[in-house]
Amino acid sequence: MQTNKILIILPNWLGDAIMATPAIELLSLHYPHAKFTFVGSFASIEALRYHPKCEKAVIDETKKASSRLLATYKLAKELGEFDLAITFRNQLHSSLLLRFTNTIVCISRRSWHSIFLLSHTRNIKTNQHLVQQYSQLAMTNCDKYDNKPSNLKLYIEPEKFQKPTLGINAGATYGSAKRWYPERFAEVAAEFSDKFDIIIFGGPNEVEMAKDIEDNLKSRHVQNYTNLAGKTSIKELCSNIAGCSLFITNDSGPMHVAAAYQVPTVAIFGPTKHKETSQWMNEKSKIVREDMSCAPCMKRECPLGHHECMKNITASKVIEAVKELEI
Repeated sequence: MQTNKILIILPNWLGDAIMATPAIELLSLHYPHAKFTFVGSFASIEALRYHPKCEKAVIDETKKASSRLLATYKLAKELGEFDLAITFRNQLHSSLLLRFTNTIVCISRRSWHSIFLLSHTRNIKTNQHLVQQYSQLAMTNCDKYDNKPSNLKLYIEPEKFQKPTLGINAGATYGSAKRWYPERFAEVAAEFSDKFDIIIFGGPNEVEMAKDIEDNLKSRHVQNYTNLAGKTSIKELCSNIAGCSLFITNDSGPMHVAAAYQVPTVAIFGPTKHKETSQWMNEKSKIVREDMSCAPCMKRECPLGHHECMKNITASKVIEAVKELEI
């Protein structure tokens, strides 16, 4: 039986959604005639809706409903039945959403809820990169799985800048523990300001942080910068990052955007698992991190109150990593 309609529940976080793109490409290869319906958060939908096989893109707002269970049921009935459905979220309501569509072949990670609700559940080892985890999950119902995960893939056209451009991303939506310091980002940017124009990136909640970088650059008499924090859509964010010649960032969604476009990147890691969420298959990528006994703690804020996993990373260490990229 030919698979023509596939429902894909995307991860909530922008970076995780981008790390699911190799799995989506595997599904596209394995089911060449299929069209996709994406369901996800605003950020994940805005980044992935441009996939050439995306027939429909739906923002999941069931969490806002007075009864999420009822809202999930209504959304499932609006979506209808599919030939295959897969969720990249390991969450009860995503399992329920798949079940309520009456789709026979439903794929999810194995959990206490999915084993009762869905037809195909799989134990995925978590001691590997998230791209590999998602790709193995996507191929659960395939007899042969010889394809290795490809590069991250976004279908948004890169911006074309007139001069080589350095992107700075000091934010990290998950929490303050993942964030390096604005004055240190500014110090690194200033070091390379004779070679690159500078763009400061950030979301609506990171405008103040971006302003700190801007003020630091001014104090260093750097003028060739643009502050785009809080001023771009998800599509514009991806397009602008894609056009950069160099990107310096915390572990964040924009870091994975840069990887999707093979932008040379220095990524600063603190409390998170760099082996699972580092840039995937970016040929020019460097990680700067401190080998701490308390890391990775995976906490939103430093539980010990010292934040030394980030404090111990000096601007000079990041500058050296940039030079090692030999751009």
